Amino acid sequence: MAFQYKGWTSFSLYYSADYSRDFLKKCYQRLHLDNADQKSFENCYPFIYYLEHGKIYYQQAAVSPIHIQPILLFYGLVHLVKACILTVNPNYPETTSVLAHGLTTRKRKKQQYSFMDDEVKLQKHGLFPLMAEKLFHMKQLEGEKIKMGEILQFIPELSFHFSKLTGRPTFLKIDEQNGDFFLSKNILDIYHMTDNRFKDYLGNKAVMPLNFQEQSENHLVFKMDHAEAIEPTPLKYNYADSHFSLPLNRGELYMMPELMLHYLLLYNLGMIARYEIDWWSELIKMMPNEDYPFIESFLGTTLQKGPYLIYRYLEGK
Repeated sequence: MAFQYKGWTSFSLYYSADYSRDFLKKCYQRLHLDNADQKSFENCYPFIYYLEHGKIYYQQAAVSPIHIQPILLFYGLVHLVKACILTVNPNYPETTSVLAHGLTTRKRKKQQYSFMDDEVKLQKHGLFPLMAEKLFHMKQLEGEKIKMGEILQFIPELSFHFSKLTGRPTFLKIDEQNGDFFLSKNILDIYHMTDNRFKDYLGNKAVMPLNFQEQSENHLVFKMDHAEAIEPTPLKYNYADSHFSLPLNRGELYMMPELMLHYLLLYNLGMIARYEIDWWSELIKMMPNEDYPFIESFLGTTLQKGPYLIYRYLEGK
């Protein structure tokens, strides 16, 4: 994978006002703004401060106990997302309504509560719908309810946990060799599709062109242009194991960018860590069911992958 990411040091260029001003100016020129020069001058320091504050939250989360990690990680991600929004919306924040989180959680039952069955509800206004629209061109999400267990199935690094804890992996690994990507033909049985139907399906769903090659006996072979620049939805990059993979679940979240999935999970976990102290403390101390390993593993994943997804978005600009 040609895309180079070296942790927070990869962001160091953006901590130059000259560099960030020029970067934003180019972003605004692509939007055909008449005042691109003025807006890039006005926004370069807010852009830098968002990145800087996000970094501080993540660094504190890395050395903090799990009890408060979700709160730090959520606000760290919020700041990084705001930096991304500035690249496409030079007037952010235009109204106070966009300052809300854009999500709500349901009132929890004290008995038999399961994180996997818990839900968040998408709201009309706030950072989440703004991120969906401005960064990923997704609209009309208001009112939808999404379960935590459903979201976790679309985090590729957790496929191992699903395999071990439920007996059902959630992703199929895609091997890469010399620029060619190899996907096992087992996917045809899983998706209940013929060879040609699957190629059409994935080709239509993918954000970037997939050029299928002469296939091998056991694999579908394709090339993927600029895989390093943006998230090639629905394919997802497994950051922990350094490979692309394809979801086995074709549910409603199949095409949702992973950055949005991390936001949804961290929002709810942050609310739990703040307001559901009894359940949260008991989970950490007693580890009664599968909730804990999934939550702990996701927090470890998003600590590293959240900034990676943000950097990949910025570099894709």
